[in-house]
Amino acid sequence: MKIEITARKRDTKGTGSSRRMRTAGRVPCILFGGDRDAFNIELDHKELHRHLQKEAFHASILTLKLDSAEEPVLLRAYNMHPFKAQVQHVDFQRVSKDRKIHMKVPLHFVNAENSPGVKEQGGVPNHVINELDISCLPDDLPGFIEVDMGNLTVGHSIHVKELAFPSGVQPVLHRGENPVVATIIVPALVTEEEEAAAAEAIPAAGEVPTTEQAAPAKEGEEAAAGDKPAAKGADKADKADKAEKKEKK
Repeated sequence: MKIEITARKRDTKGTGSSRRMRTAGRVPCILFGGDRDAFNIELDHKELHRHLQKEAFHASILTLKLDSAEEPVLLRAYNMHPFKAQVQHVDFQRVSKDRKIHMKVPLHFVNAENSPGVKEQGGVPNHVINELDISCLPDDLPGFIEVDMGNLTVGHSIHVKELAFPSGVQPVLHRGENPVVATIIVPALVTEEEEAAAAEAIPAAGEVPTTEQAAPAKEGEEAAAGDKPAAKGADKADKADKAEKKEKK
């Protein structure tokens, strides 16, 4: 799929100029690479923002239309506003058909739902990486690399070197490196025994002390407390007897 973007040269530089450009709905960009010097360009913000939402725009050879000429370029970097949906700056790189390029391409995972690990063992697919750095000529650049998970079982993985790469495409790896791409794992489930053990560990409401509950009295204190009501009752009886004697007199 051919993706075209229209640009025009930018003569002004500086922070103030870039700010005014963004206010006017334009995006400051730079074009570099090849055998020519880098120079400044600008693009329409709406068109560029719409392209950035597409996966292919990030991993394709783009056609940059500048004045009356066209040339193939790659999107190398872009900056977004911290909290606005606004593109701040973009870097494009020229490409030559006879020179290999390094590019990150997305991975597309297929057939996971038909794998033995999912259908028979109750596992779930786990995507360890979602893009891969590759090397190829511009004309051989794929839009994505397919990862077939149809034969995976639980505990088994697919590594980079097991993937099927298109002709002329190679993964960029360090010596001895062969990272995991995807695997099937068993989701962590809480068993009935674990739930019962957790319930037993929680104390009952009556076992939890509160500030309203008084601490138990010591044995000596209980006896002293029991004597006081009796003493009060004896005093009352004496007072009643004295009152009766006075009445008789």
